[in-house]
Amino acid sequence: MEGYNISFAGAGRVGAALCEALHEAGLRICQVVSPTGENGKAVAERCEAAWSPDLIFSDETDIIIVSVPDSKLEDVIRKIRCRPDTLIAHTAGSYGLDVFPSHIINSGVLYPLQTFSKGRRVTFSELPFFIESSGEVALNKLESIAGKIGGRVYFTDTEHRRFLHLSAVFVCNFVNHMLHAGNEITERAGLPFEVLEPLIQETILKAVENGPVKSQTGPAARHDLNTITKHIELLSFSPRLQNLYREVSQSIMSLNKTVE
Repeated sequence: MEGYNISFAGAGRVGAALCEALHEAGLRICQVVSPTGENGKAVAERCEAAWSPDLIFSDETDIIIVSVPDSKLEDVIRKIRCRPDTLIAHTAGSYGLDVFPSHIINSGVLYPLQTFSKGRRVTFSELPFFIESSGEVALNKLESIAGKIGGRVYFTDTEHRRFLHLSAVFVCNFVNHMLHAGNEITERAGLPFEVLEPLIQETILKAVENGPVKSQTGPAARHDLNTITKHIELLSFSPRLQNLYREVSQSIMSLNKTVE
């Protein structure tokens, strides 16, 4: 495994975190390619690698990990120039092997199921990695990479991984949006967001331990229309939050048709 030379196309949040984790695990990072030097040069320096703005990779590169915004993925892959047998893998959750041109004979997907933010360090130990590849050799290489940094490997095809990515949007992006809404309302009460922290932590822990269905509480789960009406009246300062409250409450009530 130590003999592989790894390069990156992209130095954003996912690419930078993965690049640094592999470097710290003792793997050699050859090149970091990014269109602008600000992020790319910094990542390359931390990983003792060369930086370049051009998608031209030296023959010593064995594996190229493409970690760029989804909207740029196909264009970046199409422009890559490298040794013919180089394994090229992307990190996108909603894309499969169909984004690779026919001339790329070794291709794969290395999708880490995590949210990445600038300035926050993510641990890869026990982190789920979802892998797909064009062949067994490529699959083994990607499994080895994930395992080297302590990741838990799952083998999934494109269709199932797309559903997984969709579920991640609900449990991560949508949940964070709800936290933002809660913050807005808490500020209106003249209180800091931190007062919600114990509730947030218990909500997530309970859902993981007992399952979301058994963990659902609140006025909508009880079909408490009196409280729901009062809450909607309190949200008169924000039609956006009123609509959000109505839609989510209706969804919860439809799933909790029997009131205990």
